Amino acid sequence: MSISFACSKGLRWCAFPKSLCLLTSLLLGLLVFCTDAFAHGVTAGDKGYIQEITGVHILPFIYLGAKHMVTGYDHLLFLFGVIFFLYKIKDIGIYVSLFAIGHSTTMILGVLTGISVSAYIIDAIIGLSVVYKALDNIGAFQRWFGFQPNTKIATLVFGFFHGFGLATKILEYEVSPDGLLSNLIAFNVGVELGQLTALGAILILMGYWRRTGSFVRHAYTANVAMMSAGFMLMGYQLTGFFIS
Repeated sequence: MSISFACSKGLRWCAFPKSLCLLTSLLLGLLVFCTDAFAHGVTAGDKGYIQEITGVHILPFIYLGAKHMVTGYDHLLFLFGVIFFLYKIKDIGIYVSLFAIGHSTTMILGVLTGISVSAYIIDAIIGLSVVYKALDNIGAFQRWFGFQPNTKIATLVFGFFHGFGLATKILEYEVSPDGLLSNLIAFNVGVELGQLTALGAILILMGYWRRTGSFVRHAYTANVAMMSAGFMLMGYQLTGFFIS
């Protein structure tokens, strides 16, 4: 049994197995609901380490930053959506750089200025960024509103929110002010290294997928599943905000 959807950006009506759609959505849903500990947070051991140390610790914070990005499923989902229809290395570099600039700016400024907003609200907005990118990829804005939002500006703005979400979490751990700026910069370097590592893996997998006929058949499915995961993340975080 199959379902048909109208696909955009050069894609036509394509059919895909209903079981594939349900399985993909289920896996992404479980990913969202079962890995909350990794969403802009750190493990219990890392949390204790951050709270106890003082002074400059460059390598440990680089490691923590890289670990955060590699295990940050919301970041990876957004990056996956950003590069989904990007084929040129130059274009990928521009969009990833915009995301990195936004992410780095608000992470550092948020911690240094002590500005804090509910982590639930920020993570819900991050879920919205995943939904937005999936809708953009399937051409929904052009069909619904007759115009295409500036994708570069959107990537930068959502990068701000991704970084602010991390800053909010870091503030909860009351990191020592001794060596704070150096440690934050090291952490950010680690985040970017982790991002490049994750991006490289995604691009390798995408490269293989794009060379097969299933990419055209299932590209729409993947974006619908990604959008579903974004909505699940939004609902989960908003529920946490109202009951906390």
